[in-house]
Amino acid sequence: MTGNRKPTRVRRVGAEAVTAGHHIIGPAGADPAEVVETDIETDDFGTPAVVVATLESGDTLRIAAGSQVQITVDDGAPVVGAIPAQDGTPEAVIAHAVSVHPESAQLQGLADRLTKGVNFKSGSNLQDVHDLAVSLLVDFADAANALRVCDLLTPLPFDGNFGRWKWIEGALALASYLAYDDGDVARSEAYSASLRTADDAETDPLKAKLAAAVRQRQLNAPNLYDPEISRAAAAGDAAVERAWRVVRLSSLLYLRSHGGSETLTADELTRRIHNELVAIRAL
Repeated sequence: MTGNRKPTRVRRVGAEAVTAGHHIIGPAGADPAEVVETDIETDDFGTPAVVVATLESGDTLRIAAGSQVQITVDDGAPVVGAIPAQDGTPEAVIAHAVSVHPESAQLQGLADRLTKGVNFKSGSNLQDVHDLAVSLLVDFADAANALRVCDLLTPLPFDGNFGRWKWIEGALALASYLAYDDGDVARSEAYSASLRTADDAETDPLKAKLAAAVRQRQLNAPNLYDPEISRAAAAGDAAVERAWRVVRLSSLLYLRSHGGSETLTADELTRRIHNELVAIRAL
């Protein structure tokens, strides 16, 4: 009986984020159909090019990698959190971001911890916020909410604690890329400038000079975890390969926020970040 069906709403997701169980709206606004399986077809260079979604009917939809499609989700899905989040608070931002993706147990777990109250002095809370932003982009191609979550951390200053700073730094690097990808170059550069404040924190001239030399060497010869990724791929361990690729993505974002290096230009890094996102979503 149609009277018992839950009301639904429509949202857009990246092609690579389409998974079994999604109800996808076909070309020309065709009625939603359940996806039972997805596969990735690559081009002649090995880059993911097309997402092939197999529907419950047996038909297939071919979706260009990097594009977006519409899916339907149940309206009124519960928002995770032990207490109601007030509008404008960090908890409200997190609750909203997660409510858009009610099917994700991972996001639900992160939000369950954070919507009880975010402590910006806690390294574990900073990590959870950072990881939430990364997951929103990587797993759901939800750039808008990823940037909103990043902005919970981007105003925080460097206080000399590198344990906490690495999560803020990661959020700044991700926010810089997202702003650039959205066409807001000035905002992107502002995030990058904030990230680099830690580079100039050393006040001793000799130590500062040595630190700058070490940093430049790291930028010119970064560890991009090629052996680890290759071993995982050869072993067919998609989970491990994905984990290493996410680490590599963070390194690429950091390099890009520094304007590239003598060996990797900013444009090349932007291209590689895009390809890395596609590769991760294909796993």
